Amino acid sequence: MRTVLCYGDSLTWGYNVEGPSRHALEDRWPTVLQRELGEGVHVVAEGLNGRTTAFDDHLAGADRNGARFLPTVLSSHAPLDLVIFLLGTNDMKPWIHGQPFAARQGMRRLIGIVRGHDDPLGHPEPKILIVAPPVAAPGEKGMGELAGYYENLADETGCGFFDASAAAGVTPLDGVHLDAENTRKLGEALAPVVRVMLEL
Repeated sequence: MRTVLCYGDSLTWGYNVEGPSRHALEDRWPTVLQRELGEGVHVVAEGLNGRTTAFDDHLAGADRNGARFLPTVLSSHAPLDLVIFLLGTNDMKPWIHGQPFAARQGMRRLIGIVRGHDDPLGHPEPKILIVAPPVAAPGEKGMGELAGYYENLADETGCGFFDASAAAGVTPLDGVHLDAENTRKLGEALAPVVRVMLEL
């Protein structure tokens, strides 16, 4: 059995701006990914609304610093074969940091945590897939630059890379989140990438 950890924010949690509410379990992209990959793979969905890569949000009622919580999650679900990161949108909030380079550095920190994690049973380190969040206007500055930063980081660190904007479009209701159709599309599009990375 292969195990895949999907570590993300509201896009992974399944936030539905209509309502607001939460998408049905069967519509969330980790669930769709699980369905596409089949019984030989266990997909763990670890999404938290507002989660950042590695920055504090003191306005939040939960710890949204992804770097601080990640070691616990890695231990909870070990052994892992693949970690998928879909983070960075919340880093771009002006009261968090607001710069794509900072999100890149936060993602670099997460990669370092995965590769330096102390596994007491000596399991090999999991592979890593960086997913750039979908954006309303991929060519614009800010969020639009994040995919380029992440792709370069993936090349530098030997991680996989996928640009979610190639598969899913954000809802015009807020320009950030995914409707049910697009979160399903993301799960479907990630499946062949994950198969290659897991050598299935």
